[in-house]
Amino acid sequence: MSAHVSSIPSNSTDPTEPTGSPGTAHAAGAPVPPRRRRPHTPLNPRPSVPLTLLVGLVLVYTLLPLAWLVINATKDQKGLLDSFGLWFGKDFNLWDNISRTLTYDDGVFVRWLLNTLLYVAVGAGGATVLAVLGGYALATYEFPGRRAVFAVVIGAVAVPGTALAVPTFLMFSGMGLTNTPWAVIIPSLISPFGLYLMWVFAAEAVPAELLEAARIDGSGELRTFFRIALPLLMPGTVTVLLFSMVATWNNYFLPLIMIKDPDWYPLTLGLNAWNAQAQTAGGEAVFDLIITGSLLTIVPIVAIFLLLQRYWQSGLAAGSVKE
Repeated sequence: MSAHVSSIPSNSTDPTEPTGSPGTAHAAGAPVPPRRRRPHTPLNPRPSVPLTLLVGLVLVYTLLPLAWLVINATKDQKGLLDSFGLWFGKDFNLWDNISRTLTYDDGVFVRWLLNTLLYVAVGAGGATVLAVLGGYALATYEFPGRRAVFAVVIGAVAVPGTALAVPTFLMFSGMGLTNTPWAVIIPSLISPFGLYLMWVFAAEAVPAELLEAARIDGSGELRTFFRIALPLLMPGTVTVLLFSMVATWNNYFLPLIMIKDPDWYPLTLGLNAWNAQAQTAGGEAVFDLIITGSLLTIVPIVAIFLLLQRYWQSGLAAGSVKE
């Protein structure tokens, strides 16, 4: 038995130790063998060529209009008609186009921008506040008629906004509010989708036990909401805010039927008015300013999305810890 044991080399490796471990390879001076590819699992799926091609097509479809807009915003009026749409012209006129856009027609573009900011700040901001308060109350408190409210909210989400435009116009016309900022702001305050989203999010993000503990400690309802619930609702709040901002910023049909005074136009109606100039007798074609104004219109939305993105990321793990 002792002779058999002594015949085993002293530098032999343990059969249970991986033969390609880095420590063994470096000790022997041999190159490290290639790592084995991880097996494909639901968490590590096999790459799909058709799916990759489909995602690539969607990416091109999404970014191509943006690239066209950025490229053509660097051209003057003549360059738009003489050059290829997806490549730059002979001269780089972006800064000159921006200056002319902001000063054309006594700076009316700046007026339209301020109007849009007013509609977004009051309309989208108010819609977010109402959605957060309503969603938290519906998710937290039990009261008679709660199921009926849920049915009404779901029904309101299913109704398209264009179907309510004419009744809204008739109602505001009867109250004498048409051709005023209130005709755009007040309808923007109602967001059934935002209310439903905050209702569902608050039901999952705010534990009932945490609220009960705060009440036992003597915290009032308002203090509990602002100090405990609101920080937990921040990802959902930012989501509703972004949806409401984009909807109000891009709103075209409602201001079109409500606003007739160009001084109260948002950017969507203002740029359309510039585009219509070329089709009127004696009108000046300003296609270069329209494209540059369109580029300036999307810059604030992109900037706000990038600034608020971290609040989305902070809510990605919500609900991942099992109680």
